[in-house]
Amino acid sequence: MKTITSCVEDILITQPYLEEALSRGIINFSALADELREPIGDMLKKPVKSGAIMMALRRYSSPMIPGHSLKMKKIIRNLGDITVRSNLTDFTVKNSHSLILNHAKILEKVKGESKLFYTFTRGIHESNIIISSSLKPFIVECFKDEIFIAIQDNLSAISINLPEENSKIAGLYYHFFKRLAWEGIVLYEVISTTNEFTILVEEDFVDKAFSAIKRVKE
Repeated sequence: MKTITSCVEDILITQPYLEEALSRGIINFSALADELREPIGDMLKKPVKSGAIMMALRRYSSPMIPGHSLKMKKIIRNLGDITVRSNLTDFTVKNSHSLILNHAKILEKVKGESKLFYTFTRGIHESNIIISSSLKPFIVECFKDEIFIAIQDNLSAISINLPEENSKIAGLYYHFFKRLAWEGIVLYEVISTTNEFTILVEEDFVDKAFSAIKRVKE
């Protein structure tokens, strides 16, 4: 049977930013209770009072898994180097039968360039190449018979080395996305390998994004 308390829990669990702000004591309980009165009334199919909602908010405790917080702090404390690479271009291309053959030309070009930034991701309908802007003319030539969906210049990549145990704990990426969202930073792309996490931002955002990620680490 649904109660005001269970409704409050359902709402807060699905809105992590709201839950965190509540736990940090930076939300007015009375104002939030008034805001939630209508949605909780709809969930219970009856009118509810703000006072009852406010009581449920004050009693709410996050369903944190025991030991999770300590593990998260350890993971964040052990984050590796943060690396920034600028002057990148992002190419999004429609998948085709010829794309792999044309991509092979790019692999041949970059195989000896250890200092070059390069990533390739193939999705269901489109593929994505992020590479140093100095090779833009070469990429355009290689893909002259392909369909470009988007080309974006003036990008920077911020890469974070993650501890090996990062894949065993839930919510690690949330801490990065949360901080970046709160700082108003727009992510152009997100790239992830097992132990490395990279965000791509427009160059106007790179300093702000780097500082935001560094604050997570600290």
